[in-house]
Amino acid sequence: MSKTDIGTQDPKSMDPADVARELEWLAGEIAAHDARYHGEDAPTISDAEYDALRARNAALEAQFPELVREDSPSQKVGSTLQDKFEKIAHRVPMLSLDNAFSDDDVAEFAVRVRRFLKWPEDQPLPMTAEPKIDGLSLALRYEAGALVSAATRGDGAVGENVTANARTISDIPQSLNGKDVPDVMEVRGEVYLGKQDFAELNARMEAQGKATYVNPRNTAAGSLRQLDSAITASRPLRFFAYAWGDVSAVPRTSQMEMVDLFASWGFSVNPLMGRFDDVDGLLDRYRLIEEKRSSLDYDIDGVVYKVDNLELRARLGFVSRSPRWAIAHKFPAEKAVTKLLDIEIQVGRTGAISPVARLEPVTVGGVVVSNATLHNEDYIAGIGSHGAPIREGRDLRIGDTVTIFRAGDVIPKVMDVDLSKRPEGSVPYKLPDICPACGSAAVREINEKTGRMDSVRRCTGGLVCPAQAVEKLKHFVSRNAFDIDGLGSKQVVAFYEWGLIANAADIFTLRERDARSLKKLKNRDGFGETSAAKLFTAIDARREIEFQRFIFALGIRHVGEGNAKLLARHFHTVEALLEGMTASAEFAGPAWEELVSVDGIGETAARAAVQFFNEPHNRSVTDALLQQLTVLPVEEVKSDSPVAGKTVVFTGSLERMTRDEAKAMAERLGAKVAGSVSGKTDILVAGPGAGSKLKKAQELGIETFDEDGWLQLIGK
Repeated sequence: MSKTDIGTQDPKSMDPADVARELEWLAGEIAAHDARYHGEDAPTISDAEYDALRARNAALEAQFPELVREDSPSQKVGSTLQDKFEKIAHRVPMLSLDNAFSDDDVAEFAVRVRRFLKWPEDQPLPMTAEPKIDGLSLALRYEAGALVSAATRGDGAVGENVTANARTISDIPQSLNGKDVPDVMEVRGEVYLGKQDFAELNARMEAQGKATYVNPRNTAAGSLRQLDSAITASRPLRFFAYAWGDVSAVPRTSQMEMVDLFASWGFSVNPLMGRFDDVDGLLDRYRLIEEKRSSLDYDIDGVVYKVDNLELRARLGFVSRSPRWAIAHKFPAEKAVTKLLDIEIQVGRTGAISPVARLEPVTVGGVVVSNATLHNEDYIAGIGSHGAPIREGRDLRIGDTVTIFRAGDVIPKVMDVDLSKRPEGSVPYKLPDICPACGSAAVREINEKTGRMDSVRRCTGGLVCPAQAVEKLKHFVSRNAFDIDGLGSKQVVAFYEWGLIANAADIFTLRERDARSLKKLKNRDGFGETSAAKLFTAIDARREIEFQRFIFALGIRHVGEGNAKLLARHFHTVEALLEGMTASAEFAGPAWEELVSVDGIGETAARAAVQFFNEPHNRSVTDALLQQLTVLPVEEVKSDSPVAGKTVVFTGSLERMTRDEAKAMAERLGAKVAGSVSGKTDILVAGPGAGSKLKKAQELGIETFDEDGWLQLIGK
């Protein structure tokens, strides 16, 4: 796999085996680029290409969370360290930022922050905006006001000791003088080389007959990481301060106040930084900085937004390798013009009909691409759904001249079509309403909750569609499902084509049928007596399966690994699950109300599960599987907490914590959290504004607490 052919397929239409292979490639590729960028200061691809690789990895992991690797780039920051420097452990990790590539991404970031904090829409939520410096991150530790160490980011947890070199940079104070200097203060920022200084350095190198440097960022990083500090001192490195790590006490309450304090201590801070009360203000500053980008004496590749209030930032916390309270809005990537040669149709595991553009090969941002995602028929028609960048009313037709772009996504997208170059006689493209794999009708569902038509067209063939049958079998044996050793995607395809496996239940009767068959598995291509025996043994080893893995393996629409775990924890046994699904067949009654009240499930996933288990073909295969398997029950959470094993509902406004924080606390104590009140609810926690849920709980005689009573009950 190479970067010229990776990421040409929409993750939604891919099978797990292909995704696993691509994630493996991405992990190795990104790690290698991290080593070249962070460790060797010699990157071989552009920032846009690197961002695209990470975005592709994130997109695949979001669609297939069960395939996230232990060495995933999403789980780490930076790169491994070189041995030539002593190491310094960061007492507070130096994390990376999530990226935004559009105004909508920034708006969604603000929505996520408000939702997490339960922050009113009509109340300002101040954030700062500052240029994202393209340099090398550095942490400076001061004790009693004196600089004692300087460390690079490294892998985020441990950096390289470059203290002697940092002392040669004029922008870095040797001591902090002024008001409110904490006993321990770790100032963080970016080391960079100005464009003019870089040009003059290259001119000197050229005059001396030496090789010139590639760009300011690599040169600054290499200069800071010299073993001889005299070399570092000869380079005019600069430093912008904008953050902090380990401190004995935070002397201010906001980001803006902290940066102003840095300036009073003698640090250089960026004059383009500002504080704004809404997203429009952030975006206006982004456009101002983008406009000034070419005239600045330092390289930037975007704008960083941060929640200004430090108390709110502490509540928001972190996810994986990045904070929830900050995001980097990257500048746009390159565009290119090419021809749309054809539109091909792919059928995914869920029956999704996905159109893919076949393009005349063209270079975009240093990468040759020949494919682009077209998402769905609304995108092709230019209606603008699914985030389509095409202008409304401009449809796509085979033969069109189109503009494509790669804005942080390794999958190129079509941005616009040049109507002046449209071939005569071209006709609007119509997505087939018949599945190309099985001939069944392909329809667009109506979302019963919104009343809107689904943007994706899907095959209704289900188990008779070969595209879905094979993909469902591949999913069934995937790593976080049954994970049968020796039965991967290649073997699934072969067994299906040989007529040995038509559905999941057939896997567990394979040995028995093989014993009666005239053509034994050991005599087929790719198998021998030993490999066939090993496969039968591996299948037998999976005749006991964890409940959540069993549910996930069935490939139910809208039920991924997370929802499978929620269903397993709620029902505890497969018998209770089937009974509950049967009782919910009409999407009404106590069983249905209980199901949709399971916190985190939602009506869409609940409806999909009920439809799946009440569809005769699916139920037949499920029953056949259960004749061959033992599905292990989920044990009740054992805890000495007074709420362990009880079902808790939260309603109204909580004043001392957010609803998410309260739910997480209850679950840690062994309680089940539901979204609605039913006869099985044990406790209702009602804050100000509680309405119908409180009334229903009182009618049912359910024990009710206010927020203070709840905290007292759980000993908080």
